[in-house]
Amino acid sequence: MAMSVEIGGGTLSEIYQSAKKLLLRTRDGLEKLERLENAGGIDSPDLSTSVKRDISQIQSFCADMDRLWRSVGAKSQRDLWKRKVEQIAEEAQSLKESLDKYNLRNQKRAQEARERAELLGRANGEGAHVLRIFDDEAQARASVRSSSRMLEEASATGESILRKYAEQRDWLKSAQRKGLDVLNTVGLSNSVLKLIERRNRVDQSIKYAGMILTVVIVVYLIWRWR
Repeated sequence: MAMSVEIGGGTLSEIYQSAKKLLLRTRDGLEKLERLENAGGIDSPDLSTSVKRDISQIQSFCADMDRLWRSVGAKSQRDLWKRKVEQIAEEAQSLKESLDKYNLRNQKRAQEARERAELLGRANGEGAHVLRIFDDEAQARASVRSSSRMLEEASATGESILRKYAEQRDWLKSAQRKGLDVLNTVGLSNSVLKLIERRNRVDQSIKYAGMILTVVIVVYLIWRWR
């Protein structure tokens, strides 16, 4: 009978049944690996190795059955066993591809874990140095902004002072003209007029000295707070 065809001590039917049992066990093992992966990326090297070994055994069974079904006498039986063996081989190939994808994902997770560990290991070295650079740059930017605000405030203060001096200068000129008109009216001597002019020059000197002193103070304050 066709079913009694043997190879290596097993008939075609016996090998087929053994292959079916291994398919079920392999499928269960692969599903367990995927459940562990979904539960948190847990790896089970022993189970993975067992699944891989079972797939190899199934493929070996398929090679044996592929030779056996060709020895079956009846054509209808040969065609039936051909389809059965091809189905087992396709399922074994599908399980192998699933296992390969699982192994690739597992390798990727392991690589990412190593990279994270390396980054954490450098946290107190290069990473800390980079953070210090960022801190220094942030402090420098803050200092520049502070200095810019101080400069703007100092500039505004200087402009206000200069406007006041300009107003005082106009007022002094007006007062001087009025004083000269009064003096001319009462007929004061030239010596008195010269005295007034000298006093005016002194006032002018005091005014410019005050302006210079103000500018010096502003520049000093800007330099002091940078």
